Parts: sequence; C-alpha cells; structure tokens
Amino acid sequence: MPGKKTLTSINDAQSPFFVGIDVGGTNTKVGIVDNHGATLAFRSIPTESHKGPQDAALRIGRTLQELIVEAGAVRSDLARAGLVTPGPMDIAAGLLLNPGNLPEWHNCPIRGLVSVTCDLPVTFANDANAAAYGEYWRGAAEKYRSMVMFTLGTGVGGGIIVEEHLIEGNHGCGSELGHIIINCSEDAPENSLGIRGTLEGYCGAYAIERRVREALAAGDASSVRKRLEEGEEFSPKLLAEEAEAGDELSEHIVMETARYLGIGVTSTVHTIDPESVVIGGGVTFGGAGHPLGERFLGRVREVAYDNMFKTLQDKVSIEFASLGGDAGYIGSAGLARREHFA
Repeated sequence: MPGKKTLTSINDAQSPFFVGIDVGGTNTKVGIVDNHGATLAFRSIPTESHKGPQDAALRIGRTLQELIVEAGAVRSDLARAGLVTPGPMDIAAGLLLNPGNLPEWHNCPIRGLVSVTCDLPVTFANDANAAAYGEYWRGAAEKYRSMVMFTLGTGVGGGIIVEEHLIEGNHGCGSELGHIIINCSEDAPENSLGIRGTLEGYCGAYAIERRVREALAAGDASSVRKRLEEGEEFSPKLLAEEAEAGDELSEHIVMETARYLGIGVTSTVHTIDPESVVIGGGVTFGGAGHPLGERFLGRVREVAYDNMFKTLQDKVSIEFASLGGDAGYIGSAGLARREHFA
C-alpha cells in the first residue's frame, strides 16, 4: 500500500518545493515536500492555542526556517504554502470563524498571519479536505482519478475529489459526509449539531460511546462495564481492546458501526460514482493489517457492495487510508502545488 515517502537528500528531490501546515487543537504539523510529494523535512510543534493565533503563526514561521536549514534548501526553493485548519471557515477570505477546539482563534485572519510569518503565498483549506487530497495525491487513492474519503474521529469528516477538483461547494460546506442522513426516523439520535439520523450520529466516537452506554444501561453483559466502573474513560481504543479479547457487545458495536458506515458509503458512491473510497481517522479499530480493523473494513465493504448498483460492485475500491496523521500536511502542500501550477 502507498504511504509517506521521505527523502534523505535534497539531491533526490524535484523542485519546486511546497510547505504543508496542518493546524490541530493540540499539535501543528509543518513539512516541506518536493514536487512529487516526498517529504524533505518535517516537525510537529504544540499548537498552544490559548496563546492566540499570532503567537502560533510566529512559531510556524520560525519552525519553517529551521526546516529549510535542515533540508539543505534555501527560501527561494519554496513556491507556496498550504494551510489547513478545522472549520468552520471562510476559505475565500482566509478566515477561521468559530472552531470549537480553537476558542481563542474566532474570526481570525489565519491565512494572512501565516503568509506574513512564512513569507509565502498561502492556500487555505479545511483539514478533512486536505487529508483527502493527500490520500488522492500520494496515498491510498493515488492511482485513481476520483475518490471519496471518510475520516472517522470524534465526528465524521469527508473529502471528495474528482479529476483534481476538490468539492468544497459554493458556501464552503461541500463534502460534509458526516452529515448525510442515513436514518430519517423522528427518534433517530442527534449529532453534534443537533441534526437527527446523520452518519456522524452513528459513527462518530461520541455516538459509539452513546450506544455502548445505552446497552450497558439496558443490562447487556460486557467486560467494558468493569473498566468503566473502575474509572477508565471510554474510548474507541478501549472498545477495540475488549472486542479483541472476545467481548461480544464490543464486537457487535464495532461491526454495527461498520454497517452504518457501509450505508453511508453506498449513498455517497451513488451520488459521486468515484473510483475509490478511502477510510481514515482514529476510529478504524486498528486499521490496515490489524485483525479487528480488517474485519471492520470487510463488513463496510460487504454492506456497501450489497447495496450498491451491481455495475459498480467490482469497480469501486474501498480501502483504508495509508498516510495516517501525515495526510493533512502532505495534502495541504499538494493543494498549494495545485494552485501554484494553476
């Protein structure tokens, strides 16, 4: 499976070079990649969002200068930077609006701040869309012309790319796959925005926890109960550990989550007709090569293909992402590269 490629010498790199910056609530990743998407230098620094966006932008600029030296490059080798943050945002204006995990950064002109401290033009994008572009450019979907990516975490993010074109929508809300409706019942669970019956409301980490706690409250037997009673915090990792140990409820919840995701995959495939579907994020129960992760993916495929047009069943690839946490900065650099050459 494709994955991150790192170069040990600048002599092996093809110019021009691009900078990828992936701002998260906890850490910010900064990398320099070449024209083929191979990484020349990379660093992860604390976001320290409480200090404000100006401080973060200054530290991003200093980190970039250190990476230029580390890579053996000069600033003139760099053509453009890509910057991705969590939403919501006004991409055209370069503004962060009111991101929940960056409360001190509301209504922040983040693109302009980073452009000044890095002394580069900056391409601004949503973090889930950039991760999708990273997988499209140099990850699990690099051999395909069109792809859909589902990012499973606390919520469910998404990205759609068709012939190099990232579907962002007229209002910056395109590719919000976590908010597609998979259950129109009036008593369907609400998601983080209060919308009932969405994919996120069934496959986000908080939704998985809700179903586990509902089952335990109904009296279902599970080894998860003992761990929670002993004071452990619930997490998808805890659920996966108990499923691997043979706990029936945990296994059921994991496979139930796969079924819901498979339904979302089918709906999206019937809308976009992509060549590839990629599944990434922190809630993949071990992911590629892990027994539980592979069973999870197998169930997603089974449900998706069973409900898909027969003409598509052997034409749409459904795979795990291959870049992991590096997809954001690689994808943001790729988006900067796309804009540079456009």
